[in-house]
Amino acid sequence: MKTTLSHFLFLLCAALVFGQQEKVVSLDTGLVSLEGTLLLPESEMAVPVVLIIAGSGPTDRDGNNSLMKNNCLKLLAQGLFENGIASLRYDKRGIGASKLPPDQVSATRFEDFIADAKSWIGYLQTLEEISEIHVLGHSQGSLVGMMAAQDTEVAQFISVAGLGLTVDTVLREQLKAQPPVLQEQADIILDSLAQGHDVNSIHPMLVSLFNSGNQPFLRSYMQYHPQVEIAKLKQPVLVVNGTTDIQVGVDQAKQLVAASTNARLFIVDEMNHVLKDAGADRNKNLKTYYNPDLPLSPKLVPELVDFIKS
Repeated sequence: MKTTLSHFLFLLCAALVFGQQEKVVSLDTGLVSLEGTLLLPESEMAVPVVLIIAGSGPTDRDGNNSLMKNNCLKLLAQGLFENGIASLRYDKRGIGASKLPPDQVSATRFEDFIADAKSWIGYLQTLEEISEIHVLGHSQGSLVGMMAAQDTEVAQFISVAGLGLTVDTVLREQLKAQPPVLQEQADIILDSLAQGHDVNSIHPMLVSLFNSGNQPFLRSYMQYHPQVEIAKLKQPVLVVNGTTDIQVGVDQAKQLVAASTNARLFIVDEMNHVLKDAGADRNKNLKTYYNPDLPLSPKLVPELVDFIKS
């Protein structure tokens, strides 16, 4: 459904945070009401804005979920603001304030996330304070963002910790660390999903990943290959990955860059998946996922700012 200007519900509340005006905005797409936070620096001239798209799972606008709080996306928005760049980050549909009716939660497909991102781009196009729109997708949000940027007026695209392979390929690789019996059943399930079939018999240790409510979404997600989609982008692309990301390796970023004629690669030494400096030790790395007071890797924001302003 096409979103019209009459569907936009603007300022719900405003507050001054670190000197910037922070506005909570709501977007009614006709099927779901999405909520996000707009950080808009005070300026006599229009400023660039970055649409920040969160990663996989029940991730909210700040990069958090009910089990862990690290504020990585909130810190990213604040870092951009400090350099005169506006941002809009939002709760994914079904998460946080972007609530869905109970019967719609299991009906969500990957295409819905793409449509939501496009709707937010449409909203940003209505703001006189904005000079140009940039899209930044983190993790799963990378694929969402690159597809939303394909046929909309987006100046640049930034992938941060995005996959370079289809999600089922990555899942197969990740599950190689599990016992053979789990690997074998996961392969059977993924093969069935790829052929359009649901799976009813699931090993208890795989239920959280392949439960019946998640299978339709996963099947829709598997259809899209990041290398194919990034090759369709005409605008400049920056691909970012950290050397201590234990979820998405640097090899994934290199595959994205290799598939694009207008992308460049930025590898951040010691940065992990939640954009914090962390060592290779897995346990210590994971502790940063629960530390909202830990700053972002200091090399990240300056590189983003240079790219956006170039």
